[in-house]
Amino acid sequence: TGLESDVTGAVQIKCFLSGMPECRFGMNDKLLLDKEAAVSGISRKRRSAVQLDDVSFHQCVKLTKFDSDRVVSFVPPDGEFELMKYRNTANLTMPFRVLPNVRETQGTRVEYTITVKAQFDMQLEATGVLLRVPCPPNTASAKIRVSTGKAKYVAQENALVWKVSRFPGGAEHTFRAEVGLISTISKKAWSRPPIALAFEVPMFTASGLSIRFLKVLEPKLNYQTTKWLRTSCIAGNFNVRM
Repeated sequence: TGLESDVTGAVQIKCFLSGMPECRFGMNDKLLLDKEAAVSGISRKRRSAVQLDDVSFHQCVKLTKFDSDRVVSFVPPDGEFELMKYRNTANLTMPFRVLPNVRETQGTRVEYTITVKAQFDMQLEATGVLLRVPCPPNTASAKIRVSTGKAKYVAQENALVWKVSRFPGGAEHTFRAEVGLISTISKKAWSRPPIALAFEVPMFTASGLSIRFLKVLEPKLNYQTTKWLRTSCIAGNFNVRM
């Protein structure tokens, strides 16, 4: 099982606009969607609305506007900047599910069978997937079999490391290993530290946050906007109990 789950994200803006235009964008914010649903009488799917636990904004954002109608209104500075940061803990969609089965045999060896399932769309693909599986400190040898990628025992880290360069959505792969142990006089039980998973999934958001609209208000230049959005989900601390 996962030890805990929360998503920390950021909205980055790259601005090439002339003048001092006011920009507004709206998110699938739960408070705003609930207000719209109450007015229209049309209920929305619970998953489509996101309730953010913490939000912080760049100094260019008009905070009173956001507090009143939940629309992010700002006059952007030139170039690239971080418009907002957020944290979310509810209704998260984790991109991977890790199913470990670890068995210790009379203090002489440890057997691992770990299945990793990609829970994102089949059209997407994770890159740089790395699974780090802790071993007992008295490990002497390791025999490893994987269904894809490369794996090895790294003595300096006291861990089995499995690397998969590309992991398609909907795919399922398995890691199997048998670790031989050196006999020791210590009777202290192995603490079984958690398994760690690193990855990046372009065009995927675990929080479910989405941009509903973007408007540029500049009457003289009369900008016609096209929304272009790039998202990416990157593992921070993704730990799974053995």
